[in-house]
Amino acid sequence: MADLNPRQIAAELDRYIVGQSDAKRALAVALRERERRKRLSPEQRAEIGSKNILVIGPTGVGKTELARRLARLVDAPFLKTEATKFTEVGYVGRDVESIVRDLADASVSMVHHERMSEVRDEAEQRAAERIVSYLVDSGKAAAAEVEARPAASERAHLKRKRRTVKQQLADHELEERVIEIEIDGEESYGSVLEFVSGIGSDEIHEQFQEFMNTVNMSRKRSRRVPVREARRILADQEASSLVDWEEVVETALRRVEEAGVVFVDEIDKLVTRNGDFGADVSGEGVQRDLLPIVEGASVATRYGMVSTDHILFVAAGAFNRARPSDLLPELQGRFPIRVEVRDLTEDDFVSILTEPENALSKQYTALLGTEDITLEFPADGIRAIARFATALNAQAENLGARRLYGVMERVIEEVSFRSDEFVGKTVVIDADYVHTRMAGVPMSDEASKYIL
Repeated sequence: MADLNPRQIAAELDRYIVGQSDAKRALAVALRERERRKRLSPEQRAEIGSKNILVIGPTGVGKTELARRLARLVDAPFLKTEATKFTEVGYVGRDVESIVRDLADASVSMVHHERMSEVRDEAEQRAAERIVSYLVDSGKAAAAEVEARPAASERAHLKRKRRTVKQQLADHELEERVIEIEIDGEESYGSVLEFVSGIGSDEIHEQFQEFMNTVNMSRKRSRRVPVREARRILADQEASSLVDWEEVVETALRRVEEAGVVFVDEIDKLVTRNGDFGADVSGEGVQRDLLPIVEGASVATRYGMVSTDHILFVAAGAFNRARPSDLLPELQGRFPIRVEVRDLTEDDFVSILTEPENALSKQYTALLGTEDITLEFPADGIRAIARFATALNAQAENLGARRLYGVMERVIEEVSFRSDEFVGKTVVIDADYVHTRMAGVPMSDEASKYIL
């Protein structure tokens, strides 16, 4: 990531998202400025905050996917949330600080998964040794034999036996054999102090449940499972024991503060209608609560304090019933960069169906290919699908690119349902085939909005 300039970042986004060049440019520059900031002195670095972005445009044009792909590109903690799910502080519901807590959870999970992957090989070796002990020494008898310190001949016999069993285990000859394994209670990162620290009324029930789970899981227990299942359970347990939780949490919190990305969707729904002002638990009140989080504040999480000074916030909304200027002026100032994403055209749909690495035509071809069915999408078939999606968006609610899912599912439904009859065959999804499958879909009736 450190070597990617803004143009290269935008090119990476082009691999998955069609169009929206202005939004890609803004996001690429914001991401690159983070890398530039890291190269400054600590004094200069502290003075430079994130350039938060407000993305304005209809649904289904790639707003969420842009932020998600951007975070994945740099392995940054990412959280997507809807502004409408929060309530003003003091009311029942989720407060805006839970955004930071959820982002911290996502970061810890990400770093923990990375560390688990790093020690996976050693963990699997340790798990194999434990399985060999269970198979050779019958679990509990192992400890008794070790204490008894058998004679040299007995030790040599056990060594040969373990070597034989280990080879059988490596050759997967014992996968279905049932053994009894002892599972240690998993120590979660936390304690009673974590529960009583008071990090939000909406989290109390969740924290209490986690605390009780920790107490219940602190005891060892035995399970009878096949060797193949024991291999997975013990490997996960050994990997967890090899991971340094303190380092995981420290790295995760640092990653949140320096590289976290939060996508707040439907921010336009927080605008009070008809220009009314005053206390509103689902509108203006939430806007006021968002101000310190977006500007920069310290939020208490179960892992410690997290500063939001350099977290990148990307807010998005359709703003078809309100304008960005209807947001609180203070909140508008927290999103200095504004980008408008345009609606998608028929040509855009053609590109979406064919160009990205995760294009729908490629997905359906791969899915049915698992059952030896070959799908072919000639250009006229792709164009017909795009034309139907565009017409349906115009007649009913405009769903953007999401409309393609409904149209594609309708077109492929017959082949998917009768897949056993098409094994070994090639199905050509041309324009005639698309028109045949879409013949029953009303294009100008109100009923169309309830079908696709």
